[in-house]
This record gives sequence, structure tokens and C-alpha cells, in this order.
Amino acid sequence: MVIKMSKKSKTKNTKKIEIVKPIAGLVKAVFGFIFKFIDKRIINPLSKLVLLIVNRNSSGSKKLEKIFSNNNALIFLSLVLALIAFFVIDTRANNFLESSAEVLYNQPVDAIYNEEKYVIEGLPETVDITLIGRSSDLYLAKQLPTHEVTLDLVGLTEGMHKVQIKYTQSVNSINYKLDPSTATIIIYPKVSETKTLKTDVLNQDELDPKLVIENISIDRDDVIIKGAEHTLKEVANVKALIDINNLVDPEEGEITLKSIPLIAYNETGDVVEVELVPSKVDAVITIASPQKTVPIKVTPVGELASGKAIKEIELSESTIVIYGEQTLIDEINYVPIEIDIDGLSSDKEYNVTIEKPVGVNETSISNVTVDVSLDEEITKEYEDIIVTPENLGDGLKVTALSEEDAFITVAVKGTESSLENFDVSTISAYIDLDGFGVGEFDVDVIVEGDDETLVYTPKVKKVSIKISK
Repeated sequence: MVIKMSKKSKTKNTKKIEIVKPIAGLVKAVFGFIFKFIDKRIINPLSKLVLLIVNRNSSGSKKLEKIFSNNNALIFLSLVLALIAFFVIDTRANNFLESSAEVLYNQPVDAIYNEEKYVIEGLPETVDITLIGRSSDLYLAKQLPTHEVTLDLVGLTEGMHKVQIKYTQSVNSINYKLDPSTATIIIYPKVSETKTLKTDVLNQDELDPKLVIENISIDRDDVIIKGAEHTLKEVANVKALIDINNLVDPEEGEITLKSIPLIAYNETGDVVEVELVPSKVDAVITIASPQKTVPIKVTPVGELASGKAIKEIELSESTIVIYGEQTLIDEINYVPIEIDIDGLSSDKEYNVTIEKPVGVNETSISNVTVDVSLDEEITKEYEDIIVTPENLGDGLKVTALSEEDAFITVAVKGTESSLENFDVSTISAYIDLDGFGVGEFDVDVIVEGDDETLVYTPKVKKVSIKISK
């Protein structure tokens, strides 16, 4: 049988053959490349490895050597290993393509609204994003820098609103879930108010005790606070917080401190979140070192042994330099120390720690040695010591009921050398009338003297007086 083909059919078949030939060539080339790759990368290295093992173990089994020397056996072994590698890689690839979840914690929320016009309450600061998808997509999504979470409030007016939180997906093939996914917010109109600016010093204890902050001058007197009206009503004051730790090696003179933060507080000292304009200020801090030199005054406490008196008190340091606020140290005329002489019958040396008086931050010395010398006691009496009133109320006057009540005798005990040239004018006798009103009273007499080595005793314990207007 002869089959005749039309010219048109021959043309079609010719075209098919022409199309198939390049495809077949491409397939052949691909398989050829794969074979060469397996032969070069797998078979040859394995063959060399096996031969190396065989050569190093010549005492081993000849049967094993015969098997490993056979090319077909090596090809079979390579095929098995290639299949194992294929299954391992395929399993890993399937795991990589399987769906899983990943959580991105504390992603910041960007609220979009007119900040000059409105104040928003209830804005979430962060959200958690759960990403669900293939592991490969999740890996890619985590590497991308953009995880933008927005809360679009444009177009909303004053009042309460429930708004959807949106997440800009970096990879569209994954699903996501936001926690929280919505926010209930309240929009208030923004108002402003002017507040007087105050200063507050932090960590002042860190300053050298010999230094004090004498003055603080800031570059403005007031500040504008902005926020919701009900929030501004809570603001009691606004302070510039000057931190001593920000001063580098402070010393006497002026120091300029820049960008000092401002903070608004309520009446109880809690921070109120409002907008401050400006939010920072500059200040010039004047540091001084006020000081004053005063004597050290020794006060014996207790009673000496019978028949003994203090002949002399010597100090290793008779004066001391005190540092502190100028107004406070101006009121201090001496620094007192006490020594216990109760029952003392012979000379003694004391090592006394000096306590800082109130208002004193630092002293030039912290302790002093006191030498006490004793001698035999004698007593002398001094007559006609006037009794003076102290702390008498305004508009009142006082008179003694008798001459004995106006002038008293004072017995002074000490050593002979102490009393030899004693100045009687140093004796002070007085009555404290603090709290007394009009009437007649018997009041205790108090006697003091400048010499702490002596003991002063009034011959009468009380005097009679009359207070009138």
C-alpha cells in the first residue's frame, strides 16, 4: 500500500520535526550536564575515597576489595548515597515550605493625626504581630526592615472613636494578626496655657560639701504647656531639673548647663504628661564656697571629784573653719564640743569627734584633742550681780519685789590661779520670762560665765518679780 501525502501535510510534519529537534537537544544537554555533575562531584570522589581506604587496609577482606574495585558496585553505592542525600534535602525543603507562625513583639504604633490641633487619649504604644505562612516567607518577612503599624485618625472629630489598627505587609503571601487589632481613643481639642518656670536640683548630695549652689539663672521665666483642658488643670508647676551629676568637676564660679529637661508636676508631685514649649532650657549656675572661722568651745559635763577644779583646758586646735549656706553659718559663733568629767580626779586627755552644727555642710577638721589639767578647788563669792530679764513679752515690764531679788550673790568655784585675776563682769545672771504674763511670780535664776573651767552657782535659786503692762 502506498500512502500519499499532500504537500501541505508534509510541510506540517516538517515543522514539527524542526520544533522537536531543538527540544530533544536541550533535554539531552540537560541530562548530560546532570550525569557529568554526578560523575564529577559524587562518583569520582567516592571512588577515590574507597580506593584510598582499600589501599590503606590491604590486610582486609579480598572480597570487599573486589567489590569496591568494581565500577558497577561503586556506581550503585553512589546512587544509594545520592538518593539518601535527595531525601534529606527534600525533607528539609518540605519543612521549609510548611506553614508556621512567628510573633513580632512590641512593634511601635504610628498614629496619624493633626498634632497641632488635637490631643489623643488611649493610643496604644505597641502591638504584637503574629505572622502566619510558609517558613521561607516568614524568614523573608523578618529580614525586611519595614514592619509599619499605623493608626489613621485623619478626618475624625472630637469625641470617642474605635479605630482599626493597620499593618503594612512586607510579604503578601503571609497572613497576620494584630494584638490588639483595634483601639478605643478619645480626641480632645488642644489648648495652651503659660506657667511660671521653677528650678529643682537633683543629686545635690553629690556636690562637694565645701561648695554650695548660690544662684541659678535660667534663660526664660515661663513656659507654654499644651494639652487637653482637663489635663492642664492638673499641672501645679513646671520645673527645670538640674542634675548635679551633669556638672563636670564643679568648682567656684559660673557654669553653663545646656538642654535642661522640663517636667510638669501636679500638687502631689506626680508627673503630668503635657506638651511643653520649649521642652528644654539653658541655665547659668553660680557655685560658691561660703566659709567662716569660729572658735571651738569646750563644755565639761558632770561633776569633778570632791575638792577638784579644772585648772586649764588646752585644745590641739582652738578654731575651726565651717562651710555651708552663707545665711546659716553667719548665725554660728562657735562650734561646741562636750567632755565627760564626771568623777574625774586627775589630769586627762580626750580625743573628741566634732559634730557638725545644723546648717554646716563641712568642717576643716573632724576631731580635736582636749587636755584637761586639775588642781585643788577654792570658792569665791561675788556680790551685787544684777539679774536681767530675757524673753519678756511685748508691751510688758518687770520689776523685782525686793533689792535681794534684783541683785544676787554668785559663788564661783575653780583653782586659785583661775580665780586670781577673775573678771566679775563675765558673770551673767538672768531669768527666762518666755510665756509669762501679767502677775507676780517666783522665777528660777540662771547663772553663766565665759570661763568653762569654772563652776557658777547662785546663792539664791529663785527671785520674786512682778510683771505688769
